[in-house]
Amino acid sequence: MAAAKRRAAVGLGVLGIACLLLGGCLLLAGPAIIKDQVVKNVRIDPSSISFKMWRDIPVPFYLTVNLFEVQNPKEVLQGAKPKVNQRGPYVYREFRYKTNITFHDNDTVSYLGYRQLFFRPDLSNGTEDEYIVMPNILMLGAAVMMENLPSFVKLLLSGALAGLKQEAFINRTVGEILWGYEDPLLDTINALVPGLMPYKGKFGVFVEFNNTNSGLFTVNTGMKDISQVHMVDSWNGLKKVNYWRSNECNMINGTAGEMWPPYMSPTSLEFYSPDACRSMTLVYEQSGEFKGVPTYRFVAPKTLFANGTDYPPNEGFCPCRQSGILNVSSCRLNAPMFISHPHFYNADPSLLDAVEGLHPSREEHALFLDVHPMTGIPMNCSIKLQLNQYMKQVSGILQTGRIQPVVMPLLWFAESGYIDGSVLSQFYTNLVLIPSILDYLQYIFLGLSIPLIISAVLMMMSQKSAKEKHPHDPATQSPPLQPSETTPLLRDASTPSQDTAEA
Repeated sequence: MAAAKRRAAVGLGVLGIACLLLGGCLLLAGPAIIKDQVVKNVRIDPSSISFKMWRDIPVPFYLTVNLFEVQNPKEVLQGAKPKVNQRGPYVYREFRYKTNITFHDNDTVSYLGYRQLFFRPDLSNGTEDEYIVMPNILMLGAAVMMENLPSFVKLLLSGALAGLKQEAFINRTVGEILWGYEDPLLDTINALVPGLMPYKGKFGVFVEFNNTNSGLFTVNTGMKDISQVHMVDSWNGLKKVNYWRSNECNMINGTAGEMWPPYMSPTSLEFYSPDACRSMTLVYEQSGEFKGVPTYRFVAPKTLFANGTDYPPNEGFCPCRQSGILNVSSCRLNAPMFISHPHFYNADPSLLDAVEGLHPSREEHALFLDVHPMTGIPMNCSIKLQLNQYMKQVSGILQTGRIQPVVMPLLWFAESGYIDGSVLSQFYTNLVLIPSILDYLQYIFLGLSIPLIISAVLMMMSQKSAKEKHPHDPATQSPPLQPSETTPLLRDASTPSQDTAEA
């Protein structure tokens, strides 16, 4: 009985020490193991888990477009406030992939990123064949650009516009507005000033958006420094752009907007957007979860599109109008185009008051990015922007009537996507579940070691105490010695036995 207790105590002690050692090893080596797994799987390397996700984005992306139909075009020409009605959404399945992937010796990789769009009538509220009355973007833009020309030149141009049957408002189908329609004005401009317009044959808001690339990006692979993975090294060979009025505004900062370096802090993230012609900074809002994966949510600060008066660092993006809109004319052939949040969300109230029919709301119009902070991989995102045109009466251009100066919303769109299905399962298993198990195991082993070691010590002390209180109790005695080949069968009377010696 005593031997069994002693063996149990020793077993518990050994098990407790083993748990202590395992827990200690995991405590010391666990973070390094997890970090090694993360680093191997998020860097841009053909052997990493995220490489295929980076090269051919498997996330189901959707482009959702909402158009603003002008309900009172004749009245607007007479000086009335524009009244608009949102039409849509018109939804397109978006496929993204990269070509011309070239690795360089300086820990960078270059690529061309493409997108393909396919109309999804089952997800849309309307068809591409529906007609919508909208501002004539080409003509009204040209009118504002010609405002400072001599009066007689503008009258001649106005006559030319009349000959081309140009009017301030057009009635076109959704498909034509987005993907292009033949316009005699475009043909005339291309004939008179070859190369001025990037459009050939057709003009449409998104005519260069489908089956085209967003420029040659060169980004860091993270093979030598994981903190620089996905950070843009250059865009179209440029370290900075020349669209804006300050070095800070011209800088190409952050990533290409697809992934970020791992181990993010809850502060901010940056990315360069070729569509906006600038780098953009989003700020941390809150922590959360997306389908079991911990995330940081980043949103646009109110200063993102603030003017230089309200936010001096944005002075370089001017000439500015009200806060809440970004003048992108410098990278759009000097056309009076502006981008903003949908429905002028977070913009100067005067912009909203100038157009009837807008209803901004945080739930519907605020953009966000939910990113897994350990890996820097977005789990869920929705980037929403609105395209606007500044239009007004231009003396000498009769087609502009008496239009009052207004930043006119044309459309707003959202690019949204989230990780799901087998991609989410693989991501969750390798980069969330396994690291979590390792993290929990260290505390489980350490927690078990303490009661096991204490139990072993208590059992040993209990046995020792019982032996001291009952020295002649058979239960506390050691078993008698068994005779061996060298033990004499008969003892000499003068040789004391073990019991006599102990007594």
